[in-house]
Amino acid sequence: MTDAEYQAILLSIKLASLSCLILLALGTPLAWWLARSHSKIKHIVEAVVALPIVLPPTVLGFYLLIGFAPNSFLGQWWLAITGSQLAFSFSGLVFASCLYSLPFVIQPIQSAFKQIEPGILDAAKVLRMPRWKQLLFIELPLAKSGFIVAMVLGFAHTLGEFGVVLMIGGNIPGETQVIAIALFDHVESLNFAAAHRLALVLLGFSFVALLLTYGVSGAKRRVGGVGVKF
Repeated sequence: MTDAEYQAILLSIKLASLSCLILLALGTPLAWWLARSHSKIKHIVEAVVALPIVLPPTVLGFYLLIGFAPNSFLGQWWLAITGSQLAFSFSGLVFASCLYSLPFVIQPIQSAFKQIEPGILDAAKVLRMPRWKQLLFIELPLAKSGFIVAMVLGFAHTLGEFGVVLMIGGNIPGETQVIAIALFDHVESLNFAAAHRLALVLLGFSFVALLLTYGVSGAKRRVGGVGVKF
């Protein structure tokens, strides 16, 4: 494997790890609200969260490219505080990946919160346990399986991104050239041996991710605990 390929793999892992951490931090309150809320706008928010699942990546990438342009509000704001443009940068890829992988992190956590037995929370209310303690010591531990699945799916989905990454980041080695883009590069240059190497790396990551996801889900079903449905 060449240095450029190692660089693309490491950049992909860095991008997937950062995106997952940001999504877990920002997505957990949203997932909890979606699981507990009876608000009239809940279904609108759910539809917005799920939009990247059905939207072609190039469409999302196109709108993000417009939004990240130096003459846009977001682009100008980012340029003012960092001195660099958001489009065609690693920071831009992180923003785009967080949006694109949003449903793959939010939905498993939301599902895990919804599957907690209401009786457990009712008992905590009877015992006058403060709401923040219920969340911290009851709901979050019981939703653990949802967090594990969310991390695995979010990481794997970000790792395999292509359309959005190409639109937002282009193909800059060491900056925005992730493993999927490097693979495409090899195919375009008819270097199939190198393409096979990178394809096998992605295949391995994807298989392990699915193995972990189904393993966690199956273990929870066997013990009758809080599981996550797909």
